[in-house]
Amino acid sequence: MKPKQKPHPIPKLGRPARRAVLVVHVTASASWLGLTLGLLALGTTAAGTGSAVTVEASVRAMKLFADWLLLPVAFLTLLSGLVLSLGTPWGLVRYRWVCTKFWLTLATTTATVFALRPGVNSAVTAVAAGGPLPDAGDVLFGPVVSLSAYVFMTVISVLKPWGPTRRGRRLREPARRALEDA
Repeated sequence: MKPKQKPHPIPKLGRPARRAVLVVHVTASASWLGLTLGLLALGTTAAGTGSAVTVEASVRAMKLFADWLLLPVAFLTLLSGLVLSLGTPWGLVRYRWVCTKFWLTLATTTATVFALRPGVNSAVTAVAAGGPLPDAGDVLFGPVVSLSAYVFMTVISVLKPWGPTRRGRRLREPARRALEDA
């Protein structure tokens, strides 16, 4: 007699829906990575130039990216990743790499809201008032940390290291037993 499996509380995505969400997720993630590279280039320019006009133009461009693009792209990445993890066999807590990506995405989104944007805003305020760039870290630290996190997440998305979590191993065991019994 086969063990009765409980129905999954969240319906799995069909192939067309999974592919569509995957395209959205990869596009949003690549956009976030590209925005971060742009922010790093602008921050490096602002921190490394002696021209007040160039500093102001750089930090104002950073503010446009931070105010209009970063958060929508970050939330789209987070939401599409959550839908993919919950709507596919990968699950959110079945594999260490998926769990790691989720927490890093949540952390970088939070850091964007509470660290990167306020740092850029304070730089713009200071420079627009005619002062120098108050702290190069305000325009460099966020993009460097974010870029490092996004590259790391890209690598683990491709390599899928570390195997299943304890919960993932436990959930696979009944399926493995059913195959052996058949």
